[in-house]
Amino acid sequence: MTVDQLLLSIPPLAVYLVVALVISLESMGVPLPGEVTLVAAALLSAHHELDVSPLWVAVAGAAGAIMGDSIGYGIGHHFGQRLLVWLRRRFPRHFGAKEIAYAEAVFARHGMWAVFFGRFVALLRIFAGPLSGVLRLPYHRFLPANAFGGILWAFGTTYGVYLLGTVAEHWLKTFAWAGLAAFLVGGLLASTLLGRRVRRAVDHFAEHHPEAVAAVEAQG
Repeated sequence: MTVDQLLLSIPPLAVYLVVALVISLESMGVPLPGEVTLVAAALLSAHHELDVSPLWVAVAGAAGAIMGDSIGYGIGHHFGQRLLVWLRRRFPRHFGAKEIAYAEAVFARHGMWAVFFGRFVALLRIFAGPLSGVLRLPYHRFLPANAFGGILWAFGTTYGVYLLGTVAEHWLKTFAWAGLAAFLVGGLLASTLLGRRVRRAVDHFAEHHPEAVAAVEAQG
């Protein structure tokens, strides 16, 4: 079976459900590749032999982001700091003391704006819902920022990749998939570079605010 035949066998509904599920779980605080999943689905929608709609990919991404963040908010609001302690033990690479201290400082200072812009930053994206609940950000302020951020991120990413993929398919013809793969690699590279920038910001914060990191470590 060729790659094209394999892709043609994937039901569009399955693509939408996977996008919504992965992004929803990531938004709840589970470190999954939500952005990569959205980009991959958008690339599928750019291949016109498939029946995957970019509109429904974007809708699934936005719905997953909004629902996942809201569920994460509820969990964080209910369990409070105990949730962060559990996440530190379960996912130490993503929820270390430095990362939690940095995220707490960002969300405490910027509130709903951190929720909105955090959707576009991998580290903050998995913190947005749970940490907003832990910090008791009022839900009537959290929800609009969550919704607008999720919609803009999902639709902007999907249609940006879709348009680039359509151009690649048109110009590269038989090498279309090579072009689409190049766009995917480029997106992953940009995401990696942004992640490294955030990591440097976390390290800088920990260096200048050791008391905040120590406070998180003291919680258990």
